[in-house]
Amino acid sequence: MSDTYSSASEPPYPQGGQQPAAPEYLEAGSGSPLSPETPTPAASGGGRRRGLLIGGGIAALAVIGVGAWAAAQFFSTGAQPAEALPASTIGYASIDLDPSGAQKIEALRTLNKFPAFKEHFGLDAGDDIRESIFDELDVPQDCQLFYKEDIEPWLGSRLAVAAVDLGDTDPAVVGVLQVKDADAADAGLTKIRACGSEGSDPTGGWVIDGDWAILAESDKQAQAVVDTADKATLADDPEFKELTSAAGSAGIATVYAAPEAGKYFGDSMGQLSGLAGDLEQGLTGTDNLGELGDAAPTGNSPLSNFKGMAATVRFDNGALEIEGAGDSGIDMSKTLGTGRGGDVVETLPAATAVAFGMGFDKGWLTQLVEQVASFSGGEMTADDLFEEASAATGLDLPQDGEALFGESAALMFGSDFDPEAFFNSGSPSDIPIAMKVKGDDKAAIAVLEKILAQQPDASKYLGLDSDAGYFAIGPGTELRTAILGNGELGKTEVYQDVIRESDKASAVLFVNFNAGDDWLVKVAGDDPTIAENLKPLAGFGIDTWQDDDWTHGVLRITTD
Repeated sequence: MSDTYSSASEPPYPQGGQQPAAPEYLEAGSGSPLSPETPTPAASGGGRRRGLLIGGGIAALAVIGVGAWAAAQFFSTGAQPAEALPASTIGYASIDLDPSGAQKIEALRTLNKFPAFKEHFGLDAGDDIRESIFDELDVPQDCQLFYKEDIEPWLGSRLAVAAVDLGDTDPAVVGVLQVKDADAADAGLTKIRACGSEGSDPTGGWVIDGDWAILAESDKQAQAVVDTADKATLADDPEFKELTSAAGSAGIATVYAAPEAGKYFGDSMGQLSGLAGDLEQGLTGTDNLGELGDAAPTGNSPLSNFKGMAATVRFDNGALEIEGAGDSGIDMSKTLGTGRGGDVVETLPAATAVAFGMGFDKGWLTQLVEQVASFSGGEMTADDLFEEASAATGLDLPQDGEALFGESAALMFGSDFDPEAFFNSGSPSDIPIAMKVKGDDKAAIAVLEKILAQQPDASKYLGLDSDAGYFAIGPGTELRTAILGNGELGKTEVYQDVIRESDKASAVLFVNFNAGDDWLVKVAGDDPTIAENLKPLAGFGIDTWQDDDWTHGVLRITTD
């Protein structure tokens, strides 16, 4: 039964011919050796079988050993730049230009599905990716810098950039390059530096330590990085190891921010506040945003409790995947800790084009607004913000806001989603958008009535249907009714490929590029090049969840 509320409708033989020395056999019960001439029983068939079994076992072990070695080489990522950096590194980003065999094959298999990549790079598994990248660089012709002569003999496959705390006011920004030949690397870097100076005094320095070249502002700074790393490396740092492990299996790139990075993130936010104030003043003549940033107390950054983060970029079964783990220090447990983000999304129609779902615990809106208020530096409280918003909307906040989203909700676009029609449709009912909520429909109706009392024209967008503990809000009656049914989006192949953690996700964003009549290709308009490079895409998704220690997130872009 459906209730409707519509506000508007993987033995060598002896050499030289010598006979082998006669073996000694222990005589049973005596301990003295038997003479070689002593007759011994003829070997039985059982002995031959046993010999075959033993020999076969040894052969099997050899095969397993070789296979294990081959697998280790195939999946191993090898030495990483983190081994050359000190534990005082606060920010790190590395890339592997010759990843494990599995990753390289997956990457090329995925990327070569796109005509533009295949035509421009034309890479196979045996190709040198470093050379392809070098060929793309705009190296001045008068530099006379050549890959085969100046780069290939020494450059390894792994590199990184990092921010390292050396005890100065600001962290040192350094680079790390894997090297195969120290002398060739020194000569090559010298030539690169001379090329970059363009007639001015050469800048920058480096130190080559073992298999790594540390690039810095000066030789002295690079040596300081090496000396500090001799005491303790980033690769052995417990926080680095825990977070990068939490971010999943290795891929082609890794990003890491230490807990100490929170301070620098906070400073950057302060700078952004100042820029926002300048922009506002230029546009409106006021500077409320700048004043708000000035009001924030020094040292009380919203990220002052930042506990670190790490992310890995990898290719997996035809998909690009970015997995991260961390803790911002901002408490959003009532939304990001519910584990109910996929509950409603999974029940949407199988042909859904786009869906965003979240779960909500009681008090979530208060928790969210308290975090927003903390940015004011004590100038405003959550109660102040609720009071102002209630006066402006006619709602009783926070309770009305929480009633409207229930315990889990999903905003969706239908399979007939057409970007052009979405922005140009004259009739709201033609827009295939709606929100499905698991919650109290009567409480939601009461909230809608308050909204419409303030904004009567919103009635064409805010129709409501309800059924069996769910309600749907949107402009079109047909779509509202359709999404109230027990749909099977969660059982579709594309959803399960994109959203791997739906059962415990607290928030889910899902896009099916093949829904309906290839709506994404329509975005390309009449440009066939764009269309053919969009066509391999199958789905896009982001899901987040929390465990006892970290907030996790995975972004996946899948292909057909």
